[in-house]
Amino acid sequence: MERLLAPAARALPLAIGALLLSPARASATGFTDVGQDLKPRPATAVKVEGYFRTRGELLSNLDLDRGLSPSGQTLFPVPEGGGQNILFGDMRLRTDLAVYSLGGMVAVKARIDVLDNVAWGGSPAGVPSASTTQRTSRSDSFVLKRAYGEVALPIGVIAAGRMGAHWGLGMLANGGDCLDCDSGDAQDRIAYITPLAGHIWAAAYDHAWSGPTAGRRDGVRRIGVAPSTQVHGVTFAFLKWNDTLAHDRRRTAGKITFNYGAYVAHRWQGSDAPYEYLSIAQGARPTGSPIMARGFRATAFDAWLRLVFPHGRIELEAAAMVGTVDQPSLVPGVRSNRPVTSTQIGLAVQTEIGAPLDPAGGGLDLGYASGDSAYGFGASNDPQLPTPARGDLEGPQANLPYDRTVDNFRFHPDYRIDRILFRELIGTVTDAWYLRPHARVDLLRLRTGRLQASVAGIASWAIQATSTPSGKAPLGVEIDPTVSYVSHDGFTFALEYAAFFPGGAFDNPRAGLAARNAQLFRVRLGLTF
Repeated sequence: MERLLAPAARALPLAIGALLLSPARASATGFTDVGQDLKPRPATAVKVEGYFRTRGELLSNLDLDRGLSPSGQTLFPVPEGGGQNILFGDMRLRTDLAVYSLGGMVAVKARIDVLDNVAWGGSPAGVPSASTTQRTSRSDSFVLKRAYGEVALPIGVIAAGRMGAHWGLGMLANGGDCLDCDSGDAQDRIAYITPLAGHIWAAAYDHAWSGPTAGRRDGVRRIGVAPSTQVHGVTFAFLKWNDTLAHDRRRTAGKITFNYGAYVAHRWQGSDAPYEYLSIAQGARPTGSPIMARGFRATAFDAWLRLVFPHGRIELEAAAMVGTVDQPSLVPGVRSNRPVTSTQIGLAVQTEIGAPLDPAGGGLDLGYASGDSAYGFGASNDPQLPTPARGDLEGPQANLPYDRTVDNFRFHPDYRIDRILFRELIGTVTDAWYLRPHARVDLLRLRTGRLQASVAGIASWAIQATSTPSGKAPLGVEIDPTVSYVSHDGFTFALEYAAFFPGGAFDNPRAGLAARNAQLFRVRLGLTF
């Protein structure tokens, strides 16, 4: 059931614009930077941006030494040869490409990731101990994530294609543009953006799924043969927004800047063809039509506020989603006579005392993601996971015919608040609330960059205690210190540590085991261009 309702939690707002990015990027992520770099040009021009990053990490005791779940699973993969530690590393080369036409009012843009999160030492040729080279699969070596066009008109900008998406703090829709991000949202859409009365106004149509297809006579193109199964979405948004340069100018002048925005998005699907994406449905495909009624509809609302002071910032994003699936069964020929419903609420608040260039700063962040009383957190969107038992960490939140609600709100996985609990063990912030005090200080400032130390503490609790492995609400406390160097020419180096002290939520009462502490060490290297 989560596969049917989860798109409204992340994909519905994908037609919304980025609020935190520079307005002249080679690959725009949203409405505030779509079309911002279209300007008169004497000749065809090409712009290339991106980064190379590599990360190495040591994970220690992330299974918390609390034994197996009732389904026979550990909280986190454990070393097969024994011991507590896992050593791992990966890399990525990202390229954002923009080509501007003669005249400059038309642009075609693309995002290409090479060795996308590919592991160090992956795919050795032949016997690993004797290998002298690495072989990479096509899917890992070259990933086209965005491809779209922009055209400037006298009354606005039209953009069409597979585009990135980001809104507000990135709690719900996140473009995955940060140097440490792993995923990122994209959607096939047509969008219209125009400035009016000091605001940005936008409308978008999303085509999320074309349904089953068949080949045409030319042997090249395909056509959708079940229009009723297609997934559609529409979004309407407005926002008042200032870019980073404007904030810096107003800070210098001692002024306060108030930005805000809101959107409403609706997604729907009349019928479905689950044999296209589920192995269980493929095995149960009936002799008649495999198309089955669905009746999916979901609506998302999101509001974003940002107040920037000369020496501080308060930023907030709040979202609500309601959805219904009239026919929740995923197996053709098997019907359910009652719908599955969803009501989800999420909130994220960030505060900062001190401007970005001040030598020290700090603040208090907090967040809330509504929960569901079903066992497990429901962070995964995999519809083929087995129904969870009491004490399991993960599993679907609807269990027909008894449980017909999916109410746990999921933060986007790239909205990071910690390094172990939500990022590694659960997978995202869901069915929980947290407090996150943080502080930073410059250790050294040079002409080429600055060396900075920072620390964050995260205390978190489950909304529904039934979701946790032990049935208790306290999730634990995590301490995340960092030492980083950022140069002005695009070089970033960071040393990160994390210590997680689990709460009673992760104890194993059946085995009589208490959860033990976990640690993480990470080194990050980034080169931007």
